[in-house]
Amino acid sequence: MKKLALIGTTWPFRGGGIASFNERLARAFQAQGYEVTIYTFSLQYPSFLFPGKTQYSEQPAPTDLKIEICINSMNPFNWISVGRKIKATNPDLVLVRYWLPLMGPCLGTILRIIKGNKHSKIICIADNVIPHEKRPGDKPFTQYFVGPVDGFVTMSAKVLSDLKAFTQTRAIQAVHPLYDNFGDPLDKAQAKEHLGIPVEQPIILFFGFIRKYKGLDLLLAAMAILKEQARTHPEMLVPKLLVAGEFYDAEAGYQEQIDQLGIRDLLILRTDFIADDHVRYYLSAADFVIQPYKHATQSGVTPLAYHFEKPMLVTNVGGLAELVPDGKVGLVVEPNAVAIAEAVKKLYALGENHFLPQLRAEKIKYGWNQLVQTIEVLAQTP
Repeated sequence: MKKLALIGTTWPFRGGGIASFNERLARAFQAQGYEVTIYTFSLQYPSFLFPGKTQYSEQPAPTDLKIEICINSMNPFNWISVGRKIKATNPDLVLVRYWLPLMGPCLGTILRIIKGNKHSKIICIADNVIPHEKRPGDKPFTQYFVGPVDGFVTMSAKVLSDLKAFTQTRAIQAVHPLYDNFGDPLDKAQAKEHLGIPVEQPIILFFGFIRKYKGLDLLLAAMAILKEQARTHPEMLVPKLLVAGEFYDAEAGYQEQIDQLGIRDLLILRTDFIADDHVRYYLSAADFVIQPYKHATQSGVTPLAYHFEKPMLVTNVGGLAELVPDGKVGLVVEPNAVAIAEAVKKLYALGENHFLPQLRAEKIKYGWNQLVQTIEVLAQTP
């Protein structure tokens, strides 16, 4: 049986994109006959660096995954001991997630030690190599990290291009698999009732952690445009915006903008952390998913929307448009409030049924086994 060591965030840290992805990918490798051990953090970020309310999950530990809680991202002595521990298990494949240069020294040191066994092949899934929010040390930290890696998988052309500034090691772009681990879609009326939303209320959804680059401020401005247009066109449909996700940015600025725009009556704010077992209610309740990002690499919200068969509005930044064929599974617009407002109107004019056939055809591409096979091919390359 082949042995896989997966290094990255998972339980006891909260779900969200990377943790959920890692757990789902571990299960996909297990289904292919691998013995999988996940090595996650005992300390991921010092509390003063973490933008949310808590890093830790309130959910019970997964019973079908072997998780070693052992990596202290701030302690170099720990990096050495963890590297030696994984090296001694002699895994055939080491799969590491890289999403933030702050992790470069820690992960780069662990990987260099593992590589000393002359056996393990090291593959990195790179979410970002140039971060959305830049900090001192980003470039040297990433440069240090990439040294021991034998191959890279990216999920957008932007990251694939960014990677070339740091290494010429072989890299492959793969599609981001569907998040199918949050349960099946629910009837829209059932989901709205669960969330306390009137069944007849049209809903657009902004989902995920709230950070500057995700452009919630643009979407709020677009809602104000729609409200103003409805003053002179009372027959015009104006949906409510459901914002579901925790603030990882200063909340006060958004609340002030909402009041200045006079749109609080158009908003449903659910800005606590959304636990995994509640995700499907928010996605199922929506008519459309809106991603008004100002810049991006890729987004885990897109495969989530595919799974729940929700047409999308995305801005033409980073790799977002690569996964959302314009006019077929959603709409692609420029990142400004006027364009977003017009596209929201167009979504409702076309209707969900306009997009569903192509959306269902397109989502077939996004299977976890395809990602497993891509990683295996890359690992076998001399």
